[in-house]
Amino acid sequence: MAEGNHTVVTEFILLGFTDNLRLQVLLFMVFLLIYLFTVAGNLGMIVLIRINSRLHTPMYFFISSLSFLDVSYSTIIIPSTLMTFVAETKTISYTACAAQLYLFCIAVTGECCLLAVMAYDRFIAICNPLLYPVIMSRRFCIFLVCGSYFMSCVNATVQTTFIFRLSFCNSNIINHFFCDVPPILKLSCSDTYLTHLVHFTCSTVLVTSTILLIVISYICIGVTIHKIKSDKGRHKAFSTCASHVTAVTVFYGTGSFMYLRPSSKYTVEHDKIISVFYTLVIPMLNPMIYSLRNKEVKEALRRTIARLYCSPGKQQRFRTPSRTERK
Repeated sequence: MAEGNHTVVTEFILLGFTDNLRLQVLLFMVFLLIYLFTVAGNLGMIVLIRINSRLHTPMYFFISSLSFLDVSYSTIIIPSTLMTFVAETKTISYTACAAQLYLFCIAVTGECCLLAVMAYDRFIAICNPLLYPVIMSRRFCIFLVCGSYFMSCVNATVQTTFIFRLSFCNSNIINHFFCDVPPILKLSCSDTYLTHLVHFTCSTVLVTSTILLIVISYICIGVTIHKIKSDKGRHKAFSTCASHVTAVTVFYGTGSFMYLRPSSKYTVEHDKIISVFYTLVIPMLNPMIYSLRNKEVKEALRRTIARLYCSPGKQQRFRTPSRTERK
């Protein structure tokens, strides 16, 4: 189709990382292994929480929701990225590109909101332990997760609408491995000032509001922990937050550096490296962060393995004796 002196873009070409064939094969294998570990780790976390009744608490309900999002946005990005390593034509249709960006925005925004919700959950558990079962009821937890998804859909709809209302002409080459906001905006032949403004505003409001909730929650948690007299009590309270703090630091650190910079500061190669980190590495690390640093998860995993692989006679060794038996 022709429009004036320009050719309207109906598909995009993803340049990916390199044209070197050997390096493409190596990257394909590395990305595939990371994806397999990501899917196995996060789905394993979901199943482990599901089958162990001791993990049926608000905190683990939120962790399983987070694992679902990690699997989702890795699946949105990595399979199409793997195709850029093996396919001769690295094209993606206009509609598929818009859909990928939309779903990716939902997943990333949902992760931001869930991390804030998890901080609030820790705040209630440590600062108001007696009211915790009442406040963090199952209905309220479902409401918080659904609210996170709703905010994600609103943010994704606004940003995707503003980006794909622009005209893309002449060049259709995206110097990236998936349809991300900064490289797409560089291809537009329209005035992108308003779109840049909307993108920066939405990202800033999202990150600032969720980080503010997290910081306030942990300030209150820190004050409460400081009032605990026993070292054992302090360590126990702190250990329940350590995994979440680690996940928040890693996720927000890379995300803020990527999306909250002025457009003049973007460098393509650096952005690709950062994108690899938060689209591949962070989803793979989250299950390890929440399992290796969590005694309850490790204990649940040990019990599950014992039930699956031990014989009935051996399983008796792991059973806690009843009061009658102890007498």
